[in-house]
Amino acid sequence: MAYVNVNGLSLPDLYQRLNKQGLVQRLLELAWIEDLGSEIDGGPDEGLDAPYPGDITSDACIDIERQARAALRARKSGVVAGLAVIPDLVDLFCGDVRWTMHAEDGSRVQAGDTLVTLEGNAIELLRLERTMLNIVGRLSGIASLTATYKHAMGAKGATRAKLYDTRKTTPGLRVLEKYAVRCGGGFCHRIGLFDAMLIKDNHLAGVGVHELAAFVSQAASRGRSLAGLSLSFVQVEVDSLAQLHALCTLPAGVIDIVLLDNMNAAQLREACGVRDAKAKCLELEASGGVNLETIAEIAASGVDRISVGALTHSAVQLDVGLDFE
Repeated sequence: MAYVNVNGLSLPDLYQRLNKQGLVQRLLELAWIEDLGSEIDGGPDEGLDAPYPGDITSDACIDIERQARAALRARKSGVVAGLAVIPDLVDLFCGDVRWTMHAEDGSRVQAGDTLVTLEGNAIELLRLERTMLNIVGRLSGIASLTATYKHAMGAKGATRAKLYDTRKTTPGLRVLEKYAVRCGGGFCHRIGLFDAMLIKDNHLAGVGVHELAAFVSQAASRGRSLAGLSLSFVQVEVDSLAQLHALCTLPAGVIDIVLLDNMNAAQLREACGVRDAKAKCLELEASGGVNLETIAEIAASGVDRISVGALTHSAVQLDVGLDFE
């Protein structure tokens, strides 16, 4: 399979691409079982000590024929993400519910703004409520934090650096959390271990500076043979300028990116000078020690990429709610 640059796709196309593996469907199916206590196609077997298969409160309180209209609203301002999941969520939880979008993923919303209206059976609307709020709130929190980091980097055009996520994601939520980073104006690093090669310190344990170039060259060649056209890039992590000097001796095209781990702004500037003098084809990525106070200086150092794990592992959920009308 040929490599597809997910960072070049529009948000709708990106969602469809990330959704192709079926991970979103599996996530929603787990959410169904998590909340409703039964398998989707048939419920618990008779005779087993299984939970009541459904929403006990709604089934006890609401007439099965009741119709309702509800609005998904932002209760705080931020950048919205996760609306693309709602059609899939409705199909699984309540196929007869009708929905109308009033906002788009990646748009900035204010407290009180209506994001989506939904109409249909009241019990079905309540079945999907919490899963919908969890997904939209979580992803919008990531998108909002990403937008905050991007703004903190400095004025557009003042730096060459682009903001990237990492694999520090919630298990099972990775494709959606990476989608949310794109909604916030950031870029996706590798999706998993399968689509790119990142040679880290644990891979290089025992490899000295003098053997580094030869080791990386051989490993990169094997990696490209294994992955073929599906490989997006080959990257090597270094924590010293001596290692960078060694990698700059490699011919163009052997590796694509060097990750500069936990270097301060002065070291990053020096590293960019080394790259500019010896291997202009290499991209440099800063990682580690990046926060809202340091990112502007890091971006100004001349690096091409800045990866920030906090975009996904430290985002606070955006407050959203479903109000029946």
